[in-house]
Amino acid sequence: MNRREFLASTAAAVTGATFCGCAHVQEPAAEPVIDIHQHTNYHGRSDAEMIEHQRTMGATHTVLLPAGRFFGLEAGCGGNETVLPLARKWPRQFSFFANEVSFLNEPEPEREIRKYLRRGAIGIGEQKFQIDCDSPAMHRIAAIAAEFNVPVLMHFQHDRYNTGIEGFHKMLEKYPRVNFIGHAQTWWANIDQNHKQPVLYPRTPVTPGGMTDRLLGDYPNMFGDTSAGSGLNAFMRDEAHARDFIARHHDKLLFGSDCDDKVGEGTKCQGAQILAAIRRLAPSKEVERKILYANARKLLRLPVWV
Repeated sequence: MNRREFLASTAAAVTGATFCGCAHVQEPAAEPVIDIHQHTNYHGRSDAEMIEHQRTMGATHTVLLPAGRFFGLEAGCGGNETVLPLARKWPRQFSFFANEVSFLNEPEPEREIRKYLRRGAIGIGEQKFQIDCDSPAMHRIAAIAAEFNVPVLMHFQHDRYNTGIEGFHKMLEKYPRVNFIGHAQTWWANIDQNHKQPVLYPRTPVTPGGMTDRLLGDYPNMFGDTSAGSGLNAFMRDEAHARDFIARHHDKLLFGSDCDDKVGEGTKCQGAQILAAIRRLAPSKEVERKILYANARKLLRLPVWV
């Protein structure tokens, strides 16, 4: 082995990592990527499989979003007690949010969320429960977020989760110091001014100026999570609009995957497809880096080494 080969092998060994009994060499990524939306136990996926998925996809730092004590976010996802150990063991690879079912009797949600915020959670969510988005329960969640200066990630789904998106501007106005991150079907369908609310995955060309467009443009404390099939559909249904939308809101968009596959690449992985779409549709390298890294690092106040 010559000197060059020795140095290369040594560098690879130094960057190697062993996760959950699954040993592999973690090669340094060409560019850092922060994934703000991933889950433990997602439809039965193990920690080792999730970690390998993130590595293959190219995420260098992942934010784990727990479920509350019930429902598992309708996907069998793990709760607070499943995300904390991963973030404690590998802080360079993982951060975590705190969560609880928001409509439980007081003070149960507040007590559980505060407990994990004090243990290092950097946000609240994924809030995916059957309430109105400006209900008293959400006001209590927003008050905790203001107290701890952390964002709230919300799943908007017509007639099911965080309903009544038409009134969400009232929350943004009442809690100007709380940053809200919009996600899911009804959030992304409303990029279209002509959207009909019961449709969750519209395929038609987009007329600019929809509710989501306005919330992002009018309120400094509103952000968008690109994850899941809903985010991918928003980019793919009308690529010309997507390019303009990204150009308008490049300071407000955060890459998230929210995919439950074990592959991490190609057409079987939504997260990989969303990454590819952002890289293709972003008007410049600077904008791409903001969405894939810089915006999340700033909003979540992540350490300098992330």
